[in-house]
Amino acid sequence: MSTKKLKIAIIADPEFPIPPLLYGGIERIIAMLIKGYSNLGHNICLFAHRDSETPAKLFPYKGMSSSNKKDIILNSIIINKELFSENYDVVHSFGRLAYLLPQLPTKLPKLMSYQREPSVGQIKRAFKLARKNSLSFTGCSNYINNKILPYAPSYAIYNGVDLNMYHFKAIASEHAPLVFLGRIEPIKGTHIAIEIAKRTGKKLVIAGNVSPSYQDYFNKDVKPYLNEQISYIGPIDDKQKNELLGNAACLLMPIEWNEPFGIVMAEAMACGTPIIGFNRGSVPEVIINGLNGYTCNTINEMVDLIAKIPQLDRRKVRQDCEKRFSAEVIINQYLNLYRELIAVHN
Repeated sequence: MSTKKLKIAIIADPEFPIPPLLYGGIERIIAMLIKGYSNLGHNICLFAHRDSETPAKLFPYKGMSSSNKKDIILNSIIINKELFSENYDVVHSFGRLAYLLPQLPTKLPKLMSYQREPSVGQIKRAFKLARKNSLSFTGCSNYINNKILPYAPSYAIYNGVDLNMYHFKAIASEHAPLVFLGRIEPIKGTHIAIEIAKRTGKKLVIAGNVSPSYQDYFNKDVKPYLNEQISYIGPIDDKQKNELLGNAACLLMPIEWNEPFGIVMAEAMACGTPIIGFNRGSVPEVIINGLNGYTCNTINEMVDLIAKIPQLDRRKVRQDCEKRFSAEVIINQYLNLYRELIAVHN
């Protein structure tokens, strides 16, 4: 494999800076990749929120919304002015597929990464418009990737975690709490985590942001149950996340939707903390039963599995994270893919 240094353009959505302060899983992945690429000597430019702090050359957006048509056009102009004026080896987008439209007829290798449910109609149209062999996709799990594969070249590359940011804890206290960490909304299953805590008698710490659209859910299904046993600590930064996950008995993923990946699972594993999650979306890909946690299908099963958590070896949980989800592994997978895509045009 070539060791030539690459000139890489990376496109983010405009809502959050890179890296994000609190919420922003995709933005954390972008920050991790840029740090790794820069340390390896690659030349990186980034199109992102104006408050981003990055070793890449930053092209700040003027538009701040991914759903506002005017903002999309403003940001597309910034992106494509640069891409047409400079010779990049590859452009990698984590943002809107629309940003790549002016580049579709060109031979520039284009990689679109989906961290969410893909829009099949958009993928089919873009692939039809794109120059042959110039547009490829990735999904952040096999669950997402398999939705793209029937319509375009696509590869499963998991999300990763900077292991230096999360400290391994070999032993969890017998009084260690269960942890729920994520957006406080019904599909994430905060109310189910509360039910698990009530039925097992275990302490539960809930962390995450409450968006205005889910304030009623928080007020009705979370707040009334907060007490000495069940606590809510709000949104947390990376330092607090390391502390919370490292001191947890396990992370609960009682999801009521098909989770595309769930970076928090890799973050918990980096601390040695196992996961119990419902068997949906990417969860059965991340969790290896009996090694780093357990999957299940019902609340009753999740309650029963809590008792099995002490049987898991936290060292093996961390080792599995190092093997599959470390920044180094994910960075190399993307770089190898870039070089494969570039080679098609040489």
